[in-house]
Amino acid sequence: MNQTLKVKAAAVALAVAGALGAAQDAMAQANEIFVPVLVYRTGAYAPNGAPWADGFVDYLKLVNERDGGVNGIKIAYEECETGYATDRGVECYERLKSKKPVAVNPLSTGITFALTEKVAADKIVLMTTGYGRADSVDGSVFAWNFPFLGTYWDAADMLIQHVAKKGSLKGKKIALVYHDSPYGKEPIPALEEHAKKHGFTFLKLPVTHPGVEQKATWLQVRQQRPDYVFLWGWGVMNSTSIKEAIAVSYPRLQIFGGWWSGGEPDVLPAEAAAKGYNSITLGHSSEKDRPVHKDLMKVLYDKGKGTSAKKEEVGSVMYNRGLISAMLLVESIKSAQGKYGKRVVTGEEVRWGAENLSLDAGKLKAIGFDGIVQPLKTSCTDHAGVHRGRVHTWDGLQWSYTSDTYEADYKLLRPLVQASAKKYADEKKITPRDCSKEK
Repeated sequence: MNQTLKVKAAAVALAVAGALGAAQDAMAQANEIFVPVLVYRTGAYAPNGAPWADGFVDYLKLVNERDGGVNGIKIAYEECETGYATDRGVECYERLKSKKPVAVNPLSTGITFALTEKVAADKIVLMTTGYGRADSVDGSVFAWNFPFLGTYWDAADMLIQHVAKKGSLKGKKIALVYHDSPYGKEPIPALEEHAKKHGFTFLKLPVTHPGVEQKATWLQVRQQRPDYVFLWGWGVMNSTSIKEAIAVSYPRLQIFGGWWSGGEPDVLPAEAAAKGYNSITLGHSSEKDRPVHKDLMKVLYDKGKGTSAKKEEVGSVMYNRGLISAMLLVESIKSAQGKYGKRVVTGEEVRWGAENLSLDAGKLKAIGFDGIVQPLKTSCTDHAGVHRGRVHTWDGLQWSYTSDTYEADYKLLRPLVQASAKKYADEKKITPRDCSKEK
């Protein structure tokens, strides 16, 4: 064979190999359910974002390794780094949606706002576990948004219930020190409503990204001397707030964080200064001993397949939250398969599964999550499924629960949710679904 023929033959062989590879990739994709994993393992928010991502990815790995996938269907996933930036989050979404994902969980309220219209058009479920738009509880308007386990309005309400137990709030002051972003601003409407109801003065103290400069904010706290400070921070902002509170002699016992301000990365950098600091929880704390954790060790970490570089981080607050977020995705897929068949399901079918998700105590125990997830049941009118939490307190070494379970007051919050959802529907010209006809 002369040199020209050899070159042509090699080119043909490469083309055939490429075609076969593409065909194999397409075949594999056709037999898998794809999920993009939007993460931030870099930047000011990485201390909180990385363990969440580890927990999320580990549960997908566990389901694939231990169970052979969801009813025999493997979950494919791909990470995309957002740096907690909304524009980068949208870029990740746009790049990965060609792989036909069924759902996305961006771990960012800002990205959630940016994607809310997009997911409805693309028929991709937007799962926002414990964050996102509070009004998206109303599934009649927000058909594709699922703020599983509760919203920031729930968290604010439960914190008000907790401090109200200590005495009347009439005539007192409550300050909100918040990340000046969609995330940090979310609890404001609920707290304003409570200020009217209870007769306290509500102070709003924003902190600019990334939250390392807060001296002026805490000087205002020192001048105003609020009875309580609610902290709605993220990443390095939280530990900085605790340090600045000490600098102005504001007691940690009177500071209560939202549930994204109550993880190990928030208190460990502040060392002894953090002792006595409190936050509301999203139904779990830093439990490490549930059956799911034992399975993670046996199936992944003992075999060198775990995602986290620090084995001891398994079961930390943010790790557990990522773990739970992935579990809710998997259970929504199972719910969809229960109706549409044990096969690769579509985004539309997973949307039905998420809206008809029912996890009672027995089911949660069966999948290894008893004690760290409250029983939940979603519906067209309630895309969160449950609205409960407890307060936990840092004792200098670990988190411990320091309250009973609270349930958010929907006599107060439901009208706020409905009014906000109606306003959104009017602006976007959305005709709300008739929930009485949804099954």
